[in-house]
Amino acid sequence: MNADLNQLVQQYLAGPRMLRRSVYGMDADQLRARPVPGRWSTLEVVCHIVDFEPILADRMKRIIALDNPLLLAADENRFAERLCYHDRDVAEELVLLEATRSQMARILLKLRPEDLQRTGTHSEKGPRTLQQVLTSAIEHIPHHVRFIEEKRRALGLPV
Repeated sequence: MNADLNQLVQQYLAGPRMLRRSVYGMDADQLRARPVPGRWSTLEVVCHIVDFEPILADRMKRIIALDNPLLLAADENRFAERLCYHDRDVAEELVLLEATRSQMARILLKLRPEDLQRTGTHSEKGPRTLQQVLTSAIEHIPHHVRFIEEKRRALGLPV
């Protein structure tokens, strides 16, 4: 096993725990609150992460399985507008996230180090390696947890 790939996969698997900790103890009203003007609620942030997780996993799977596949872009704001974020259950969302990452990690851990350099072509951003897509997935949750912490502070909740 490649130490670098193993380290990336461990970071990838740590994301759901980080997200789960960031929403711990929040009730339904707090999850749906928008205490920071112009920002999504915590539940909207969680749903965004969970909706994009299978997209990121699909991109990685395509790069692994196909030769230079097309990787389609997705509009996060359209997803938020149309996918009933405030009607969704945070516990269910977290389970979906954990299951997707667990399955993807099992696949990633079987790869050869050189597979990280396989590429696909993103419809808006151009060529992307598997390592770039995996790194983007790893960074996605910590990026959004900062916004959840901002909301917790605005609601007077511990961070």
